[in-house]
Amino acid sequence: MNEFLDRITEKVAPPTILCIDDEALGLKIRRTVLERAGYHVLTAEDGPSGLSLFREQAVDGVVLDYYMPDMDGGVVAETMRRERPSVPIMLLSAYINLPADLVSLVDVTLLKGEGAQELLEKLRLMLGSRCASESGGAR
Repeated sequence: MNEFLDRITEKVAPPTILCIDDEALGLKIRRTVLERAGYHVLTAEDGPSGLSLFREQAVDGVVLDYYMPDMDGGVVAETMRRERPSVPIMLLSAYINLPADLVSLVDVTLLKGEGAQELLEKLRLMLGSRCASESGGAR
C-alpha cells in the first residue's frame, strides 16, 4: 500500500524547454517567463551550444530564434529534426514572411513582439499536441 501511495504522490517533473537565442536579454526574459509558468529551462546563446545541449539533455520542446550569427535557426531546426524528430520546435522571428521550407521544419512560429501570454499559450498547445500524437514526447 505504501508503494502505491508513493507512486501517486510522486512529483512529476516539469517539462524541460531548451531556449536558443543570441540576444541575451530576450533569452533571460523568456527563461523567467517559462520558469514562472512551471517549466524547467535550459538556455544557449548560439546554435552550436544549443545543439550540444539538445544532444546531451532530454528536452520536451525547443524555443528557437531564427536570425542568429554563424548558425541560423533554420540550420539548427534541420539538424534537430534529423536527430530527434519527435521533439517539438517553436521558431521565434521578427520576420513575418519566413521561407516555407523553414516553416515546414517547425511545429509553430511566434513573432518576437507577440508577448509572454502568446508564448505560453503556443508552447502549451505545441507540447500538448505532440504528447497526444507521440505518446509522451521527448522523455
